[in-house]
Amino acid sequence: MNTRIALTTLFLTSALTSSAFAATVPDGTNLAENQTFTYRVLDEFSSFDPQVVEDVNGAAVVRDLFEGLYNQDADGNNVPGVALSHTVSADNKTYTFTLRDNAKWSDGKPVTAGDFVYAWQRAVDPKLASPYAWYMELMSIENGAAIIAGEKPITDLGVSAPDDTTLVVQLSQPLPYFDKMVSHATTFPAPKWAIEAHGKEWTRPGNMVSNGAYVLTEHVLKERSARERNNMYWDNANTVLEKVVTLNIGDEAQGLTRWRAGEVDRTEIPAGQYPSLKEEFPAEAYALPRLCNYYFTFNMKSGPEAFQDVRVRKALAYALDRNVITDQVLQGGQFPAYTFTPAATANFAVPGVDYAGMSQADRDAKAKELLAEAGYGPDGEKLSFTYLYNTSESHKQVAIVASQMWKQKLGIEVELANQEWKVFLETRGNQGFEMARGAWCGDYNEASTFLDLMTTPSGYNDGKFSNARVDELMVSAKSSSDTQPLYTEVEQILADEMPVIPVYHYSTNMMLSDAIQGWPINNVEQNWYSKDLYRVAD
Repeated sequence: MNTRIALTTLFLTSALTSSAFAATVPDGTNLAENQTFTYRVLDEFSSFDPQVVEDVNGAAVVRDLFEGLYNQDADGNNVPGVALSHTVSADNKTYTFTLRDNAKWSDGKPVTAGDFVYAWQRAVDPKLASPYAWYMELMSIENGAAIIAGEKPITDLGVSAPDDTTLVVQLSQPLPYFDKMVSHATTFPAPKWAIEAHGKEWTRPGNMVSNGAYVLTEHVLKERSARERNNMYWDNANTVLEKVVTLNIGDEAQGLTRWRAGEVDRTEIPAGQYPSLKEEFPAEAYALPRLCNYYFTFNMKSGPEAFQDVRVRKALAYALDRNVITDQVLQGGQFPAYTFTPAATANFAVPGVDYAGMSQADRDAKAKELLAEAGYGPDGEKLSFTYLYNTSESHKQVAIVASQMWKQKLGIEVELANQEWKVFLETRGNQGFEMARGAWCGDYNEASTFLDLMTTPSGYNDGKFSNARVDELMVSAKSSSDTQPLYTEVEQILADEMPVIPVYHYSTNMMLSDAIQGWPINNVEQNWYSKDLYRVAD
């Protein structure tokens, strides 16, 4: 988080450096003749619509197809996108962005501030029912919450365009990390004319109008997609990759096989195989800290009655040996998690919650004690439930190991169920589960991107946990100059109430062909842009 100092003038001006606009190819590099990058994805994308997309892989595609106010560089810092700079008023509630005058849509129309106004109003419009409408509320944009609730018209949103190159955003309260939030897909501009012409079909190849470095040229559902250079993009001259292809490969082992065969340039590493692959391919096997968490969420709304008892929730959390999962099952540099927020988060100190400091033997003993006190276990009522996860071999392995731990230590029977990604998202979002896999990758590098998920109104609080103190603390954090004590207390509450079980914090485990250069390995959010990549010759 950038620290603001006291202002004696009316405005603080933020002029971003322009050193990382597109691929930076070192002198003397021998570029490949074929500039195509092909990579594997596990599931079909949730959407290519900036205001609708809700998955990590889908957002990566959207970052290629569209460009927001700011992008991120290889270290995760803001760099110019459509916006060149911004000013902030003395009360830190008015942001004025100056847009470049040479940004164009793929059909040649200029990108204007009005396109952002339309997109942001669209994101909060109850008629669209964007799964990320809550993100706009988190941004503290004036009247955002009331519009989402259906209490005010979308035209009341605190965003305006005095002219084509000026975007003014009015906040309801100061938000120190607001400028970090505008590199997120939900805030990207949208082409009103194309959406009105094609309705829900506007994201299909041939219908889509986009303003990013690439245009969508192919999409075969659950098979493949392709995007190619957008000749209208303002920095097209410095883009190197001509084409980017995604292949839907549902099996991680098959993905690795196809990587070995040279059919894909990038694929995830199957659980447990990183050490051997790193030895075999030292320059192409990566394990990078990533701003993501992996957790199990309890259905607090309509799940088993036993889950209403905090002793049961704690027993399940304590009996989980995270080191076995990270060190023996996954083996990819993941970090055992006892807090919801990863240690890699900027300006966040991981608090010492009690159960994190216990030995696993002591946690196991406490788990048995808590379960017995709740009336379950060998001498009480038998406990069983269903655990839901999205189809993936590594998710399956984690589920099997966790269920075996609970059975062996606590006598709990767990039925495992898996669903395809989109069905899983719908089921989980509608509370059609008992316990479910959860994972979250930060939308910006600040602890609130994780902890806001545990507030009552959060759109991704799938377990429907509700704690008034957590809600109060997270509201206070938005305007606090010292957020650590607030975040520490939230984490302590989560450890005391255990509405979710933190399992591990992510590492990006991938095989990346050494022919592909420019990957942002130091960006813990792992937000990458194809325009920054290039392929070198063999």
